[in-house]
Amino acid sequence: MDFIIATHNLKKRDELQRILAPLGINVFTADEKGVELTDAEETGTTFEENAYIKAESGCRESGMPCIADDSGLMVDYLDGAPGVYSARFAGKHGDDEANNDKLLALLEGVPDEKRTARFKSAVCCVFPDGRQITVSGVCEGKIGYERLGDGGFGYDPLFMVGDRSFAQFSKEEKDAVSHRGNALRELVKILPEMLRYNPKEIKNDR
Repeated sequence: MDFIIATHNLKKRDELQRILAPLGINVFTADEKGVELTDAEETGTTFEENAYIKAESGCRESGMPCIADDSGLMVDYLDGAPGVYSARFAGKHGDDEANNDKLLALLEGVPDEKRTARFKSAVCCVFPDGRQITVSGVCEGKIGYERLGDGGFGYDPLFMVGDRSFAQFSKEEKDAVSHRGNALRELVKILPEMLRYNPKEIKNDR
């Protein structure tokens, strides 16, 4: 079965595909399916609200089951910031380098014990018949003092789990502990029952 993901981020697409493949689900971006989706405005105040906004819009416009996630970094020393503004922390959406530079600057001189943080991901799946699932997952860690590793994306080079950054994890290692991986494993627990329910409603041939 084909699902569409409401993102242009191929690394996110690949991450979802690896975890959902055992269910027989193929995940595609809108571009890969030749579908044009509106970039839904993320007006929610929580990750869950923003994930739903994107999934509902993508499902409505494509006619396909749509998965969207909203994820972000929550730093305790910064009272939970950047939170839902993680992707545009430095002002421009998706400027990873600027976002990481700003984070390092705000934490300059902050000792290790006060650099605790967590990634949170909310994943929402909306079906054409109106049914929806929303799940969430977290991963605890700390913010490092410099970028480490060349894998991953976003804040991965600064987010330390143990003595390594997320950018130093293999894809399989990251899937096993990441916030998005944890959320998707919750989704995997629920999806089989949803897929068995009235399958004609969610069948697609795109």
